Amino acid sequence: MLWIEQLLNGLQYSLMLFLFAAGLTLVFGIMNLVNLAHGSLYMLGAYSAATLTALSGSYAIGLLGAMLFMGLFGAVLEMVLIRRLYRQDHLTQVLATFALILIFNESVRILWGVQPLPYNVPAALSGSVPIAGDLRYSAYRLATIAAGVVVALLLYWMVSRTRVGMWVRAGASNREMVQMMGVNVRRLFTAIFALGAALSGLAGAALAPLMSVQVGMGDEVLILAFVVVVVGGVGSIRGAFIAALLVGMVDSMGRAWLPGLLGKVLPAHIASDLGPALASMSVYLLMAIVLMIRPMGLFFPGAPSLLPKWLRRRPPMLASAAPRGASA
Repeated sequence: MLWIEQLLNGLQYSLMLFLFAAGLTLVFGIMNLVNLAHGSLYMLGAYSAATLTALSGSYAIGLLGAMLFMGLFGAVLEMVLIRRLYRQDHLTQVLATFALILIFNESVRILWGVQPLPYNVPAALSGSVPIAGDLRYSAYRLATIAAGVVVALLLYWMVSRTRVGMWVRAGASNREMVQMMGVNVRRLFTAIFALGAALSGLAGAALAPLMSVQVGMGDEVLILAFVVVVVGGVGSIRGAFIAALLVGMVDSMGRAWLPGLLGKVLPAHIASDLGPALASMSVYLLMAIVLMIRPMGLFFPGAPSLLPKWLRRRPPMLASAAPRGASA
């Protein structure tokens, strides 16, 4: 039954990783912005949720409040600073957003201190529920899995079924054409960045009770999010979802099983050192293998689809995300 528990752990981590990476792929694929500060938004979401929960005494208020706060914070950040970077080269964007990481980290140290912030699982979800036989699984982790699925479906519906989603897909393909149709691209980009910040804050708030709420907590997740974006294909929400499942499962299963498997064929002292090292490398090996086969990612818009024909007929989550200025 242990493999079922590890499978659920991987699924839970994958869905939270998707929430974080979805905002990054929207910003990167549509706005052509390399935003290294996206991990800081994840960190601020966790700190906001912990603070609001402590002040209100309600986990739900803390979670929803953190998501709304991060959406508003993202909108203000985009209007004040980020929009000035759209026409800059990627090196300038990297340097500017890296400076934001330093600013946000020091700001958190000033406001909350250097010690990790306490943030516990809500009492209503602190227990476990039966899964199969004698196996019981964390109620909170199951709740985060359900919440991740719901948010992913809502994001799919928004991008593929609504007018705003149509503007997003068109803006990804040809920004100038969308402007000529009367759409305010500046407001659209602000809304996209705010959505990405809200999703990042939601992921941080949801994972915070399972992890330590501390300065720099978003840095490691940011690296994995970029792996998800690259493996899935820049600009593809569907690709981000599939890649998040792959990356999350490989990372979770590798850490859980690889050291034990190596211990069966290697001396214990070697397996204890080599197992965790290979487990931490497994995600990057996966990325290397995918890029050797699909240099633009699994679902890069415009590339031949890997899906069977009956699935291709469904409306894509993000139909196109060609480079800015490309033809529709």
